[in-house]
Amino acid sequence: MLTRPASSRRIWVLLAALLAGSVTARLGWWQLDRAQQKLDLQARMLARAELAPLSPAELAREPDAAAAQHYRRTVLRGRWLADRTVYLDNRQMNARQGFYVVTPLQLAPGDVVLVQRGWVPRDFNDRSRLPPLQSPRGEVLVPGRVAPPPSQLLALAGEDHGLIRQNLDLAAFAKDLGQRVRPLSLQQTATEQVVPEDGAASDGPVRDDLLRQWPEVAVDVGKHHGYAFQWFALCALIVGLTAWFQFIRPARRNSSRTQPEPSE
Repeated sequence: MLTRPASSRRIWVLLAALLAGSVTARLGWWQLDRAQQKLDLQARMLARAELAPLSPAELAREPDAAAAQHYRRTVLRGRWLADRTVYLDNRQMNARQGFYVVTPLQLAPGDVVLVQRGWVPRDFNDRSRLPPLQSPRGEVLVPGRVAPPPSQLLALAGEDHGLIRQNLDLAAFAKDLGQRVRPLSLQQTATEQVVPEDGAASDGPVRDDLLRQWPEVAVDVGKHHGYAFQWFALCALIVGLTAWFQFIRPARRNSSRTQPEPSE
């Protein structure tokens, strides 16, 4: 028979094991849910990419309408505000570190869309050194897909100013620009084409060294499945050890004690 202190200690051990098992199981299901969310989002992206391209007149001006247009194809016509280009640091493409190049495209006076133009590698010997960027002065046609504004990374205070930034806050950037910025961005999928003026022949697409192999949302689903397996394995280990030390082993010990000794 268990003494009162031993009985109390056993109850606390069981409660701790129940709590730890519940938490680890919940974390495992959360990882599976994260994986499914990314798969669902990837499916929506593929489905919307098959829809007819949006016309510039249909491009959303409000956040709710913009969310419904994410990942739709479109071609925008405007002028680069090249002097307001921003390089977003610590962005990966093809497992390499570098910058996302973001330039405002002015569709009309007071009407701007942020364009994620592509990716450039970082110079690890000189972080401030950036490759040259071609930005035609006239009107251009920019093909791409509607996307949310550039994702936010963890940053220290004061790192969201200047040419090289960790993040780009849409509201603050619009205020600094002095123009209305649409609540979305355009992920450019091919080089822009200069619009000929006064009937001149087109020079074709602009040549640049930007990479535009934008990462897929569901590319890291395997990571979430791996994390889920680890959490479920830890949960099973907690349950198994608790069952062994709190129930099975004491029961076997008591059983061996109550068995009569064989007579000689």
